[in-house]
Amino acid sequence: MPDVLAERPVPAPDPLADFFWQSGRDGMLRIARCRDCGFWVHPPSLPCPRCLGRAVHPEPVSGRAVVHSFTVNVQQWRPGQDPYVIAVVELPEQDGLRLTTNIVGCPVSEVHIDQPVRVAFVARGGRYYPVFTPACPIQSRSTSTGFDLWRSPYR
Repeated sequence: MPDVLAERPVPAPDPLADFFWQSGRDGMLRIARCRDCGFWVHPPSLPCPRCLGRAVHPEPVSGRAVVHSFTVNVQQWRPGQDPYVIAVVELPEQDGLRLTTNIVGCPVSEVHIDQPVRVAFVARGGRYYPVFTPACPIQSRSTSTGFDLWRSPYR
């Protein structure tokens, strides 16, 4: 499976968000959540935008989502790069809890709004980039470019 993240810049260090880039190590997606009111906060921020509480900490989520919106990028940022999907997925844990990501593991022509997807991770440079695949089994655990693609333990 092509790694559409091969040219992605490294995220800047951020004490509030560093957990996000490390959480895929065990195959679990984590999102910040306020312990005072239960509101999920993404991207992570302090204070909680709902109750202004400061007890915002990472918690695992189901790893499931649906495609809320997407575009197919056809701009070749490097020679020979195939078109790829940039998507906004909505997680079921909270209305409006969305994440910008890539949809991988299927032809770009098969991606559609409301498509059920599951998290997987592209491991690169000590970071785990969350990507989403159609909610069906993956045939292989590695991409054709040699980067590991880790399936979430959530089913």
